[in-house]
Amino acid sequence: MSIHKLHYVLQLADNALILGHRISEWCGHGPILEQDIALTNTALDHIGQSRSLFQYVADIYNGLSEADKQGAFVSFSLEAGKQAEEDTFPYLRDAWDFKNVLLVEHPNGDWASTVARSFFYDTFMCLLYKALSASKDETIAAIAQKSLKEALYHKKWSSEWVIRLGDGTEESHQRMQQAVDKLWPYTGEMFVPSEAELEMVNEGIHTNPADLKTAWVAEVKAILDEATLNCPDPDAWMHLGGKKGTHTEQLGYILAELQYVQRAYPNMRW
Repeated sequence: MSIHKLHYVLQLADNALILGHRISEWCGHGPILEQDIALTNTALDHIGQSRSLFQYVADIYNGLSEADKQGAFVSFSLEAGKQAEEDTFPYLRDAWDFKNVLLVEHPNGDWASTVARSFFYDTFMCLLYKALSASKDETIAAIAQKSLKEALYHKKWSSEWVIRLGDGTEESHQRMQQAVDKLWPYTGEMFVPSEAELEMVNEGIHTNPADLKTAWVAEVKAILDEATLNCPDPDAWMHLGGKKGTHTEQLGYILAELQYVQRAYPNMRW
């Protein structure tokens, strides 16, 4: 077990958790009942994926030396000899120890923005989970194989909405194009490997995300073309930092809500 693997699995877990939390904010607010339920189920899928990953994170953490445990995070450490569990990492870390990409913490905005965010992320995760299904790490491979089935459905849902809005009314087309343009600068971070990812590539556990960019751009452009939307420049300037713990202020608001009960009533069980 290594800190690199710990941080790598945390990237996957944090992405799923934060996007799941964001999407869950639509519960009870969807434009129609059918889509309200669809988004709620999607949020549960993401959070379910994060639970499997956080349990693996706990197993990795518990296998580290005490010295490595103390150096793994900035914002917290467990008492010597205390075992980590699934809930340890979502509820006890501060924002600078989260490894999620900036895209998933972006506010929901209107329906078009939520759709665009999911579409960009879903397309990437289908490619990533397919690659990770052949990982040398049996636990990661098993989680990826299960999660791929869900990601394919998520991609189908978000792609259909991109097309529906882009090739719909004048207003829906305009809103969808604005959402694509606004969120596009946050997509590049998915393809920039972190130190942990590069280490996992060397060990045959992970695939280099940079190698997925060409396929991702091709798939995204095909849907945007069908939706009569303009595809931004894939090589344009991109926001970075999330994988290194540098986040937007939005993550602080998410964690204030997500962690409230645990912070107010430490170590309580319910």
